[in-house]
Amino acid sequence: MEDIIGTTAGVLTSVAMVPQLLKVIKEKNVEDISGLMLGVLITGLSLWVWYGFMKGEWPIILSNSFAILVNLILAFCVFKFKHKN
Repeated sequence: MEDIIGTTAGVLTSVAMVPQLLKVIKEKNVEDISGLMLGVLITGLSLWVWYGFMKGEWPIILSNSFAILVNLILAFCVFKFKHKN
């Protein structure tokens, strides 16, 4: 049961930003996205990955690595689209 809860939590938190990313890509509007929030979030996710490696917990490593990827793409979009307005 612990593995099911942990895996479900990892999947849900990992995909949480995907709708925001898709909206940003579609609309090319990043006016309401905070670069500072993304920086803090990516730092926190990176620490979770490090923690996962220290504990040997692949669900933590994989889910947070995916979340880092999504948020790095979002950060790239913020950088790219913020200068177009």
